Amino acid sequence: MFTDKVMIQIKAGKGGNGVVAWRREKYIPKGGPYGGNGGKGGSVFVEATDDVSSLESFRHCRILKAEDGGSGGTNQRQGKEGKDLVLKVPCGTLVKDMQTKEILYDMTHPRERQLICLGGKGGKGNAYFKSSTNRAPNMFTPGRGGDERGVELELKLIADVGLVGFPNAGKSTLFSKTTDVSVKIAAYPFTTLRPNLGFIHLGASKKILLADIPGIIADAHHNRGLGLEFLRHIERTEVLVFVLDASGIDGRNPREDFKVLKKELKAYNPSLLEKPFLLVLNKVDTEEAKGHVKNFRRYYPFDPETLFELSALTGEGMTPFVECLKRKLSK
Repeated sequence: MFTDKVMIQIKAGKGGNGVVAWRREKYIPKGGPYGGNGGKGGSVFVEATDDVSSLESFRHCRILKAEDGGSGGTNQRQGKEGKDLVLKVPCGTLVKDMQTKEILYDMTHPRERQLICLGGKGGKGNAYFKSSTNRAPNMFTPGRGGDERGVELELKLIADVGLVGFPNAGKSTLFSKTTDVSVKIAAYPFTTLRPNLGFIHLGASKKILLADIPGIIADAHHNRGLGLEFLRHIERTEVLVFVLDASGIDGRNPREDFKVLKKELKAYNPSLLEKPFLLVLNKVDTEEAKGHVKNFRRYYPFDPETLFELSALTGEGMTPFVECLKRKLSK
């Protein structure tokens, strides 16, 4: 299951207690205080990594705690420090305060590490309190508790290109043909229930990261269909690709579909409509597509070079589309 949002309680480790102990060795009278300090409690960090793609490992976690520090020992031995807890999250994860929703960190770079909760300090043993006026202190201090806070982890995928379209518009087919990533494709709506990621390889170690999100329908901002929950995964993309069904087999009109998609994106985040975009009229291999394509081109108000007619199923028109993506991203 793809998990892109979780809420968990984070707690750092408590510091170990100091101890009261006395030095008792043969031939050493009045050995004095010998109790050691407690060890520091473990802290909690969050670290971005490319090794995980979702927040699935936290789905059943409610409380995560670092290790407590150990108590001090005799012979002025320092207590063992508690082990730090490192939460590995995908690149693109936002760390928010659970109560205020304030963004604490935006984890975008691999191996980036940030402190969430600081471990508690260890207590002092009686040897710490020895002085010229207090040769035999009979006191210690307990370790301090570690920081604790509730956090919300929210994943926003970092991709170069985001595919947007209605269910059954052919996004998944287009995605699988351009990235060679096998995804579920079927002749019924909402076959894509979670975002998919794949690379378009350009040679010489260059590649384009493509994100395919579940289909959007009219009034999705009122939680119809799958709602707009997955649109967060295209907020960071450089280029959007609108994929429209030009066949009209389901009784839909690509012009109306385009209007609805823009309306839903605006309802979620108006800045999405300011991104560079390409528009794909898919399924042009069908007989019904000719009239829809002609009518759409007549009223298309944007640069004609951003409009592509293709069939993801047969591969017709795919090369010019991919070449244009390369040019867009190279700029």
